[in-house]
Amino acid sequence: MINAGLLLIRLVIGVLFIGHGAQKLFGWFGGHGLKGTGGWFDSMGMKPGVTLALLAGLSELIGGFLFAVGLLTPLAGVLIAATMLMAIVKVHGQNGLWVTSNGYEYNLTLLAVAIGVALIGPGQYALDAVLF
Repeated sequence: MINAGLLLIRLVIGVLFIGHGAQKLFGWFGGHGLKGTGGWFDSMGMKPGVTLALLAGLSELIGGFLFAVGLLTPLAGVLIAATMLMAIVKVHGQNGLWVTSNGYEYNLTLLAVAIGVALIGPGQYALDAVLF
């Protein structure tokens, strides 16, 4: 049951991060694409905005894919955790913990899940288990 649980966690979190990356990179799923996200990053003092939006989008897209399929899981966890850490520091941290105040509760949860799975491993239903 542990392996099925890890697969469920990896798939849900990984696919959601793929979606977030696609929002930033391509404007899919209601996102603003590189130009829009880059402008938002610029407005927060994160410059150059488009370059940082590209890096964030790629981290989410690639990290999410790797996490979902369980390939290079420690790297995937770090990519996801890094984007969530930046979201906490640059966007949500100033609002306190609770998501009801646009706080960092959700980001911290995702960060903990990504690092937790990276530390314990992706389980047997993962490409890491097959390849390594």
